[in-house]
Amino acid sequence: KENCRPDGRELGEFRATTVNIGKQIGFIEQHFLSSGSITTADGSALVKLGNTTVICGVKAELAAPAVDSANKGYIVPNVELPSLCSMRFRSGPPGEEAQAASQFIADVIENSQIIAKEDLCIANGKLAWVLYCDIICLDYDGNILDASTFALLAALKNVQLPSVTINEETGLSEVNLKQKNPLIIRKHPVATSFAIFDDTLLIVDPTAEEEDLATGTVTIVTDDEGRLCSVHKPGGSPLTGAKLQDCITRAITRHKEVKKLIDKVIKSIKPK
Repeated sequence: KENCRPDGRELGEFRATTVNIGKQIGFIEQHFLSSGSITTADGSALVKLGNTTVICGVKAELAAPAVDSANKGYIVPNVELPSLCSMRFRSGPPGEEAQAASQFIADVIENSQIIAKEDLCIANGKLAWVLYCDIICLDYDGNILDASTFALLAALKNVQLPSVTINEETGLSEVNLKQKNPLIIRKHPVATSFAIFDDTLLIVDPTAEEEDLATGTVTIVTDDEGRLCSVHKPGGSPLTGAKLQDCITRAITRHKEVKKLIDKVIKSIKPK
């Protein structure tokens, strides 16, 4: 009623958002993930939304393309919510929330066309890139979908793939590590999540406590042109058309802020 939340934010206010890309997160790589996939990643990013902290590492490997899509590579996302990030998660195989988050990220990749899978093909029917995108939550305080989508986009923009050719005589692939090229990022999907209270009230970027108390959540993903990539609404309170339109309008505004932040960080780490 008083437009104020437990952490002092207004209902439509996002938490402080920071992103670190590539070499900026070396310290964390060494401490948290020395045994994991990220120390040897081809691209990496760390995103913080308030206390929610997510790291994404992208590892590129070579593989034969699928028979039915000979000119396409693969993107394989995986979201991990380890027990270290919150007391609500247990060690062991991925729980329901981690599986749902992985599926959400897979849908965003597919629907937004963030990368054309044809761009990952090296030789038609013979060789293609597989991008393994590991998204690991280090600290969980709600809104994992926004943080994961942001970390994925930032990490992909940081990926440098070596030049690969196929030797005509031997038929073997030859990798030139000295010559690296960035990925072609065709779209910049950004997720914006809302928690719904009493079927009428919308708050943006909910914390874990707010998610637990909400009667529903909705996540809107938009691209550079303000187009909808996906609307993710796992049950809960229904939304009127007008409320949904309100969410989409706010998501488009949020997209501009996030894109500006990524561009600024990437500009700062480019060699002068």
